[in-house]
Amino acid sequence: MYSKKAWDKYSEEDFKKVDSLASSYIDFINNGKNERLVVKESVALLKEKGFKDIKEVKEFAPGTKLYYVNRNKNVCAYIIGKKPMVEGIRVLGAHIDSPRLDLKQNPLYERSGFAYLDTHYYGGVKKYQWVTIPLALVGVVVKKDGTVVDINIGLDDNDPVVGISDLLIHLSQDQLSKPAGRVIEGENLDVTIGSMAIKDKGVKELVLEALKEKYGIEEEDFLSSEIEVVPADKARFYGIDRSMIAGYGHDDRCCAYTSLKAILDLEEVPTYTSCTILVDKEEIGSVGATGAQSRFFIDTIVDLLVKTNEYSPIALGTLMSNSKMLSSDVSAGYDPLFASVYEEKNSCYLGNGIVFNKYTGARGKSGCNDCNPEYFAWIRKVMDENNINYQTAELGRVDQGGGGTIAYILGNENMDVVDAGIAVLNMHAPMEIISKADLYEAYVAYKAFLLK
Repeated sequence: MYSKKAWDKYSEEDFKKVDSLASSYIDFINNGKNERLVVKESVALLKEKGFKDIKEVKEFAPGTKLYYVNRNKNVCAYIIGKKPMVEGIRVLGAHIDSPRLDLKQNPLYERSGFAYLDTHYYGGVKKYQWVTIPLALVGVVVKKDGTVVDINIGLDDNDPVVGISDLLIHLSQDQLSKPAGRVIEGENLDVTIGSMAIKDKGVKELVLEALKEKYGIEEEDFLSSEIEVVPADKARFYGIDRSMIAGYGHDDRCCAYTSLKAILDLEEVPTYTSCTILVDKEEIGSVGATGAQSRFFIDTIVDLLVKTNEYSPIALGTLMSNSKMLSSDVSAGYDPLFASVYEEKNSCYLGNGIVFNKYTGARGKSGCNDCNPEYFAWIRKVMDENNINYQTAELGRVDQGGGGTIAYILGNENMDVVDAGIAVLNMHAPMEIISKADLYEAYVAYKAFLLK
């Protein structure tokens, strides 16, 4: 159903399904505050549903469930379909990185009785949103001997939290005269982690002692670490009517979770091989070995072509040109409080179902994937045949701004691709908002897509 409120069609049983999915999603993002933790959660869910690591799979008959992991920051799950892979596959692709602050390689310093960690922000953030909120430290430290130490400070209810201070209002005359983008400077996004000095031991020394006692790490080990500063607060239901979910990382973990759950919950062998791939680095251009531009996804396809005895010099190209993909990524939900930046009839609204963006990009569609109308007609049919609420949108008014997704990357491989995701308010803020109805409609849409 196009551009209708999803709530209107739900039976009492449907409402239970919507709430159940929302609750399981809240658990997922509370446990998956960064990419590595999302991959860890995803692999656990895959194993529960009978998926096996590719290294353990010996036969590749229809219905075989398997997955690949890349550098603990990508996961790619497959169910082998009834048709040969060269006839095309169905792909759901989402990213699992979110805007945040990363520790620099030499982060720790002491100044005027405080210990700080120096950071570099990751992705598009409004820097002023990251001060005076509870923050957590999540990631890994890798020692020279190869030992990987998991760091998690601030997520457990018994943990302390950390944070970034701001100037008191009484002394903010000069600060408040600055443009919003410079009210908080990037170099001042330093995290306060201690203030106690005892006799001949300074605050930095005591912090290092605490880190060594708990994690067995030295200051130099920060050189080979990957520690992210993320909001410490847990996701929870939002609104007196509990119709929404507030939390960090909806962009794009709400689409990652529903894409993953769609393949987990397939109860029949799909006609075409089904795939859900979760990637890293989208927020900074999908670059590097774990971004969508890496060879990882293509290599998994080639590997399966070989293992299913379908490989030939033209097999990969044939498969790609016959394949269909949903780039599972969020869209900018219409916010009446900021109506001037939206064009109402081409905006998406919370509660109206999954959102399709035929194109994204900026200004003159620069850098976008522009979906072919033949493919979108096919998508419309799938949605209507399954009574799924869906809507279409652009990312705000023309020339107001813009953005991009991973869609163009697979479009460049000659796949049919369109962006399909969930409307989000406060996108890229430490607390984002989605509708639990949209979460459910995305899940059923992704599942119907894989089975078509």
